[in-house]
Amino acid sequence: MMVAETVLEEQVVYARPASLRDVPTHYCPGCTHGVAHRLVAEVLDELGIRERTIGVSPVGCAVFAYKYFNTDGCEAAHGRAPAMATGIKRVRPDMVVFTYQGDGDLAAIGTGEIIHAATRGELFTTIFINNAIYGMTGGQMAPTTLPGQYTSSSPAGRDVETAGFPIRMAEVIAGLPGAAYVARRSLHNVKEIMKAKKAIRTAFKVQLAGLGFSMVELLSACPTNWSMSPPEAMRWIEEAMVPYYPLGDFKVAEGVEALLKER
Repeated sequence: MMVAETVLEEQVVYARPASLRDVPTHYCPGCTHGVAHRLVAEVLDELGIRERTIGVSPVGCAVFAYKYFNTDGCEAAHGRAPAMATGIKRVRPDMVVFTYQGDGDLAAIGTGEIIHAATRGELFTTIFINNAIYGMTGGQMAPTTLPGQYTSSSPAGRDVETAGFPIRMAEVIAGLPGAAYVARRSLHNVKEIMKAKKAIRTAFKVQLAGLGFSMVELLSACPTNWSMSPPEAMRWIEEAMVPYYPLGDFKVAEGVEALLKER
């Protein structure tokens, strides 16, 4: 009696994107910077633009982004990534340029830079990581820190009477005429991660179509400085951050609607 042999073909369902380098991560356990990196890398691969992409990373937890992305890259001074990206894109309009910035960088020292870049409608894409805190420097209060949130510089919780209210950057940038596509997504569960990838894809396609400035804000976890476990941090994003920072598309300029239907 002959025994039929079943040959199982190997099928790769998950692999490192070509746009990510094969290097160890320095991010803390539960930090979602790595998730954001992968989403950007997957989009670059799928759009076939890796070979002509330049990433700009500033100071903060995002400072080593150029070590992770397998693209050309450079490092800007704190908050100045939009200015550097502007120069690169204007000199090399054939390149795809993106900045990868945290909230302490984009929403504090670099607020003027990002606002004026968006106002001018500069043709680059910004990936904005909002984890409501200064991550690299010790967990101080950031412009995005929630009311009542405890940080190393607000041990009694953020007092809006003295520190003001958190800045909703997606809403601010969406109000500027040069912004073509502005969205806020989250990285706290698989469903939202998939939506985040679609938004990132749209943002890069907006740049490729020459429609204007594009930005995707990503609500991200910082378990170390939040003094939480990774699962607790994910729940905190959903229960505390999302109510204050609602998810969705905040600016869809003329011509972008067609790109949304494609994704």
